[in-house]
Amino acid sequence: NCDDALVSPLPSAAFTSSSELFSTHSPSFAKLNRRDGAGGWSPLESNEQQWLQVDLGDRVEIVAVATQGRYGSSDWVTGYALMFSDTGRNWKQYRQDDAVWVFTGNSNADSVVHHKLLHSMKARFLRFIPLKWNVGGRIGLRVEVFGCSYKSDIADFDGRSSLLYRFNQKLMSTFKDVVSLKFKSMQGDGVLFHGEGQRGDYITLELQKGKLSLHLNLGDSNLHFSNSHTSVTLGSLLDDQHWHSVLIERFNKQVNFTVDKHTQHFRTKGDSDHLDIDYELSFGGIPVPGKPGTFQRKNFHGCIENLYYNGVNIIDLAKR
Repeated sequence: NCDDALVSPLPSAAFTSSSELFSTHSPSFAKLNRRDGAGGWSPLESNEQQWLQVDLGDRVEIVAVATQGRYGSSDWVTGYALMFSDTGRNWKQYRQDDAVWVFTGNSNADSVVHHKLLHSMKARFLRFIPLKWNVGGRIGLRVEVFGCSYKSDIADFDGRSSLLYRFNQKLMSTFKDVVSLKFKSMQGDGVLFHGEGQRGDYITLELQKGKLSLHLNLGDSNLHFSNSHTSVTLGSLLDDQHWHSVLIERFNKQVNFTVDKHTQHFRTKGDSDHLDIDYELSFGGIPVPGKPGTFQRKNFHGCIENLYYNGVNIIDLAKR
């Protein structure tokens, strides 16, 4: 049921734009099916540097968009792109099939063209970027956005803090692990989670110079360390203050490591099939300097959302 009209209830102050032709063509008149002012938004110049921005008031899930031209005119947009943001300062382009997606717009002023998004967006701010428009007129736009409020569990980390998940037993020995989370980082380096055992086993996920690295060691450090340590790196420029999704699935030595829909399948080295972790996992940093490994570690500075370890909601558990 995530299909509420999100734009129609908004106040005029929620709309801004790159420019406006006249006050009667201001962005506040860009609501779908409305005829206020001159019947929609038109910028001062019709070129690809123009944009219409909507502040949805809070972070929401966006599942569809719809557009019209300016009421009773020859002004409509035939193709446009979307950009979204949590802050209104850092923007990300909506993409499909690993490319910036161009939406088909209108062929007249008043018919509504509706697009359901292949991938929903979670954002507070949305920008419509006109790319093509009616050759016999100007850019003209009325819009609606469909979706619902977005509720999630988020933990903020300041580069000095961390969350601890303590086991109800001294040793946790697992043949299968599943870790999922979303993160938004202010810096290019920092530990997202870490666990280690006294026998030398460890698992660490950390940002290193804007890339995400997964370090795994299965087995006795004295006997197998040179053979059992595995490091895999995915992504780049992940410290862009946008949300990125991570999924780690390990079954014995087989691991699937996914970052933003890009998956690396690999097999860990070593003789052991199980991961032995003592006492606890830490998220956002390592409270006490860890023993194994030689890579440099910094605490994470940013936000982690919807953090699950083997089905346990870590953030919700911490809030209790």
